[in-house]
Amino acid sequence: MGLPSGYFRFFTQLAKNNHKAWFDEHRSEYEHDVRAPFISLVGDLISEIHRVDPAIAMQPKDTMYRINRDVRFSKDKAPYKLQMGANISRHGKKAMGKPGLYFEVNAKGGLIAVGCYMPNKEELTMYRDLIMHEAADLHSALQHKQFTQLFGELQGERNKVLPEEFRAAAAQEPLLFNKQFFAWTQVPKSVFTGADAAQQMLAYWNAAKPLNDFFDRVWE
Repeated sequence: MGLPSGYFRFFTQLAKNNHKAWFDEHRSEYEHDVRAPFISLVGDLISEIHRVDPAIAMQPKDTMYRINRDVRFSKDKAPYKLQMGANISRHGKKAMGKPGLYFEVNAKGGLIAVGCYMPNKEELTMYRDLIMHEAADLHSALQHKQFTQLFGELQGERNKVLPEEFRAAAAQEPLLFNKQFFAWTQVPKSVFTGADAAQQMLAYWNAAKPLNDFFDRVWE
């Protein structure tokens, strides 16, 4: 099942009343219209993905992020996020440097992101070594028809200077300069509201599977 109209109405109202008193007064709406339907959608998506990737078999709660914001180091002290989000990855929701699918849904729609968002130094070195030796497979994944239709192209920040062991190869393979390997796209509300929402979202997983599978070679 998709997300109900109350889900989007709640976040529209929260944007105007982002403080604890209002949230506490409307907590029952959050639980009924937001959290429960989102858990259901994540569970449905996990079930759909499991059919094509048996390694994806976790519980929705293990993929979802809290609605509470971490405001310790932020000038913006609004206590709540204006969306729900989940990261579906065989490596766990906190593994932001490893392959997976992240999605979030706000009052107007949402986004879906795939690939490796924030690799740490060790992960980045391993990915670059993989690309240096198997770049043709990465380019094949990026040219996959479904990937280009839904995500366009690989995104992410790039380094100006590389470690010495990659400099010669980078002259032939510019993707070695990347320090992030992800793609994302905005997704209309209609994708998340229909009875076939999980099936529609599965198309994004399938489109990114060659890319995610490529980087998962490092962890096999």
